[in-house]
Amino acid sequence: MKKLLLAGAVALFGLSNAQIAKGTAYISGQVGYSQEENNNNDSKVESFRVVPTAGYFVGTNLAVGLGVGYASDKTTLTTNNALTVGESKNTQSAFVVAPFVRKYWTIADKLYIFGQLEVPMEFGQLKQESVATTTIGGTTNTASTSNKANYTSIGVNIKPGLDYFLNKNWSIEATFGEFGYNTSKLDVDGAKSVNNYNFGLNLSAVTFGVKYVFAK
Repeated sequence: MKKLLLAGAVALFGLSNAQIAKGTAYISGQVGYSQEENNNNDSKVESFRVVPTAGYFVGTNLAVGLGVGYASDKTTLTTNNALTVGESKNTQSAFVVAPFVRKYWTIADKLYIFGQLEVPMEFGQLKQESVATTTIGGTTNTASTSNKANYTSIGVNIKPGLDYFLNKNWSIEATFGEFGYNTSKLDVDGAKSVNNYNFGLNLSAVTFGVKYVFAK
């Protein structure tokens, strides 16, 4: 029994000291698309995001990196009454830059927990369009509007996660929450900033990713 406990302690000690070496580099990223249609109010929301990411370990279990990509969100609302049929679209598209620092702690030989501090920034444009067609008797009139405005968004987030190495070159990572702050503002006269706060773990919104590691 003592030998078994000693062997287990030695094994646990060895696993807990697995480290990611300084000078290790990796590439990863986010690619996602979602669509939601609400038949109660004839609305549709589409979201697309692609952000390739590169990281470099400046110290043992400590990495810095940068994500650069594109994000787009579009909301379409259709209205239909006895006289008028209308459609409005709000499209938000942006260039995304997200520098980060990530610290790893070893759980087992191939399993790590990490905490990531990132500063996501978006430099984009909001476009609002609407078309309304009104029919009265035999007369049809169409009216349309279109407005554009640039915006800037910046945030500070902390994300916890797990990283499991399948082998020396490939790993699967998952994040399961976000703690942070974000502020955005349209570049128009009189516009005020919009502030968002996120605090909590959300196990129903776990995100997964695949990472390629340039092992030393």
